[in-house]
Amino acid sequence: MRVGILTGGGDCPGLNAVIRAAVRKGEMAYEDLFVGFRDGWRGVIEGLTMPLNIEACRGILPRGGTILGSSRTNPYKVERGPERCKETLADFGVDALIAIGGEDTLGVADRLWAEGVNLIGVPKTIDNDLSATEVTFGFNTAVQICVDAIDRLHTTAESHDRVIVCEVMGRHAGWIAVHAGIAGGAAAVLVPEEPFDIDEICANLVRRHSRGHFASVIVVAEGATPREGTMVTSSADVDAFGHARLGGIASLLAPEIEKRTGFETRASILGHIQRGGTPTAFDRVLCTRFGVSAIDAVHDGAFGRMVALHAGKIVRVPLADAVAELKTVDPELVAVAELFHF
Repeated sequence: MRVGILTGGGDCPGLNAVIRAAVRKGEMAYEDLFVGFRDGWRGVIEGLTMPLNIEACRGILPRGGTILGSSRTNPYKVERGPERCKETLADFGVDALIAIGGEDTLGVADRLWAEGVNLIGVPKTIDNDLSATEVTFGFNTAVQICVDAIDRLHTTAESHDRVIVCEVMGRHAGWIAVHAGIAGGAAAVLVPEEPFDIDEICANLVRRHSRGHFASVIVVAEGATPREGTMVTSSADVDAFGHARLGGIASLLAPEIEKRTGFETRASILGHIQRGGTPTAFDRVLCTRFGVSAIDAVHDGAFGRMVALHAGKIVRVPLADAVAELKTVDPELVAVAELFHF
């Protein structure tokens, strides 16, 4: 078979490991030929490709990013986008396409599958907010990067008796913030699932510091919002999928905390550092398993499915289930984090 592979949406550690595993299993077990589509769905729309075989994939297991490139292109926002995708796949003789991505990339995959394209999905997002899988690859690496940063922020905060607000990724779900906050010993964790009360945060900081704790690290997800009417925030532009381009809540929080408490407060926004660099061992193994399972699904004709992790095993679930709703943080986990607030 001739199999296409694309990576869409934000990059994250582990993408190359999935590509490598799918290509190796496909060539060695099934004698497949591969077409790498560059820059996500844009490559399929415009026919942008690169050679993809075992030789091209040597040495990429530990490499961050994606050798195929990525973009947030939405074919359904481009004139004749879906039709052009189908024409490109036909022109290159592609029998099946493996789409590696998050909610948006796989949402497009689900719609194209409904229109007759043979598609298999692989779940990727550091936010860990895709339904139908226990965990998405990239999440474990992102959390470890954040914990390393929080450990460092603790020591500099202690040296200057400061409060530091550390902003991590998490548009609609606070998985990174909660896991990193618990593991990093944060004084507070603010997530999109629960609007925060700035007055309560400041009161708890004052109480904490009155007990002799003169340094605090607060972890906030980029999508966290204040309770209505408690502080002013700014609006943001949107991308091709209609999502706001977030980032900057820490910069709004830090001066507000300093003004209300008198404690010197700084903001630290980790941003794209969380996406870059080498994947953890956990993500390398998970990605390898996902890649192998994806090419097996192609040859089983299990199209319209996404490979997923359930109870330690790789299973296949409908793409529609994966993108039906976002997986938000379990309130019980948020409660665990709150036990250690202040």
